[in-house]
Amino acid sequence: MQKQEYTITVYTENQVGLLNRIAIMFSRRKINIESLNTSPSEIDGIHRFTIVVNETEDVLRKLVRQIEKQVDILKAEFSTNEEVIYQELALYKVPTPVIAEKAKVERLLREYGARAVVIRMDYTVFETSGHREEINKLLAALEPYGLMEFVRSGRVAIIKASTGFHDKLKEFEQRERSEEVAENEYLGQQEKVFTM
Repeated sequence: MQKQEYTITVYTENQVGLLNRIAIMFSRRKINIESLNTSPSEIDGIHRFTIVVNETEDVLRKLVRQIEKQVDILKAEFSTNEEVIYQELALYKVPTPVIAEKAKVERLLREYGARAVVIRMDYTVFETSGHREEINKLLAALEPYGLMEFVRSGRVAIIKASTGFHDKLKEFEQRERSEEVAENEYLGQQEKVFTM
């Protein structure tokens, strides 16, 4: 199987140390995390991790099952780039005198859909969002003008075919509790079960 880029989406309770436990699962399997974003989700008290990796589907399937076994994990799934709508955010710091002199830079920024978020005498900060390739193209175009600083966020993604985890959680909460008590079939049979 060939490696390709996948987006892993994990819904979780916001617990201390969870990110570390998830990261350890990746490092044990020697899987590099290309991008990681964590934020509140559409459900109050539930957080969403968006993790981008380059791996085979088989390895990823096993990893996602392992992640989902963690106590604080509510749901974990993976998607190809074609199955998600995604964006990244980038900030570029460029010397203001260069920008002021070169009308070419203004055209360049319009072409890439960038906008100024801070304009000072010594530097100007531009912001844009898009796919990594688009962000990298603007980065390469701004480098000749004395790019002072650059930062890109992790991926944010929404699964195209999904109705969202929110509906599944609501459905689970609305299920009526059974009046029947499930009995443990091994109760009272310690000698039979635990003999060697």
